[in-house]
Amino acid sequence: MTTWGESHGGGVGVVIDGCPPRIPLTESDIQPDLDRRRPGQSRIVTPRKEMDEVRILSGTFDGLTLGTPISMMVQNKDHRPEAYSEMATKFRPSHADYTYHAKYGIRNWQGGGRTSARETIGRVAAGAVAKKILKEFFGVEVLACVETVQDIHASVDPEEFTAEAVESNIVRCPDAARAEMMIERIEEVRAAGDSIGGIILGVAREVPVGWGAPVFDRLEADLAKAMMSLPATKGFEIGSGFGGTRLTGLQHNDPIRSEDGRVFTTSNHSGGVVGGISNGETIFFRVAFKPVATVMHSQKTIDVNLENTELKGRGRHDPCVLPRAVPMVEAMTAMVLADHALRHHAQNNLPPRPE
Repeated sequence: MTTWGESHGGGVGVVIDGCPPRIPLTESDIQPDLDRRRPGQSRIVTPRKEMDEVRILSGTFDGLTLGTPISMMVQNKDHRPEAYSEMATKFRPSHADYTYHAKYGIRNWQGGGRTSARETIGRVAAGAVAKKILKEFFGVEVLACVETVQDIHASVDPEEFTAEAVESNIVRCPDAARAEMMIERIEEVRAAGDSIGGIILGVAREVPVGWGAPVFDRLEADLAKAMMSLPATKGFEIGSGFGGTRLTGLQHNDPIRSEDGRVFTTSNHSGGVVGGISNGETIFFRVAFKPVATVMHSQKTIDVNLENTELKGRGRHDPCVLPRAVPMVEAMTAMVLADHALRHHAQNNLPPRPE
């Protein structure tokens, strides 16, 4: 997957390589996930108005994938570069403005350019293709939900929550009571001109045994890299994660059983991955997202001449990125799993040897 485009350029998009041929694919397969990611969808996200309508430019014919690169594009329409004019000479604290300027000697200051979360449109579009491959060919379901907003923690069972429950409220938390508390907290923080972060729970169900690789391409390592490449991420844990450090080895081990030829574990502290390879149990992990860096308050910073100055609080932003990050986490999960599914199939399905 290669994404391209800047926040306030003509558009953003993605090129997908390696997608198998003859898979039914049209814009209608992609658009639902983009609608879940787009700005302006509720009162607790950025008010930027973008329909984010996707267009497939190449890689399909008569509604089927060709096996050639798939290119998709979404136009940017709600341009307001004047809202960022102060950022032309001043670096926003905890944004990538200074690091990009230091690295390249040039940056697109309009909305953050390439560093904007608008780049994730391409990821979500590609993830929709990967999710379709996983569901139709392997029966794998990929889901994510908001589990924690600041100190409000929902009770979510990785084995049980549904897509319908996630989409039943604007914060995308399947625990209805906690969801209301989360929404109220986000609205309070937004009214104060501030922002908050939290944790997203990601799951993949019905993943077969054997996906992944030892050592450097471990399944959990690739998932970690994929999640940490998303904007605003600050942490990743799989299975018991950091909480597992409080257990003993005997408590943490997942007992293995067999029934009618089916191997399973009676607990899942491993999070569905052992030795870098899926073990057939539900894969579940958590991703920590920081508070959005843009706030409506004056902050100390420096300008392009490295002089100390202050930056006024302005711009359009999410007071909490979590609701729109749910489809992003799903997309990156699906991309990693689809890659490993195709690798596993290629390695373990050799044609018969010639006589």
